[in-house]
Amino acid sequence: MQRSMAAEAEASREARAKVIAAEGEQKASRQLKEAADVIAESPIALQLRYLQTLTQISAEKNSTIVFPIPVELLSLVKR
Repeated sequence: MQRSMAAEAEASREARAKVIAAEGEQKASRQLKEAADVIAESPIALQLRYLQTLTQISAEKNSTIVFPIPVELLSLVKR
């Protein structure tokens, strides 16, 4: 009897954990969409984010090779 109650409690905890994880993913995806909308409104914001990313990559002491390309080329590819 105790084992079955423990198994039921564990299943309940796992189910709650999955719901919490799903809600977190949903919230994160909404925030990413909002950030994308803000960046899409301003080409300068996209360029600043691009430069921030390059700065972060170069600050890490790793062997990553980065080939920066002008943002203007990205807009040509989008069309």
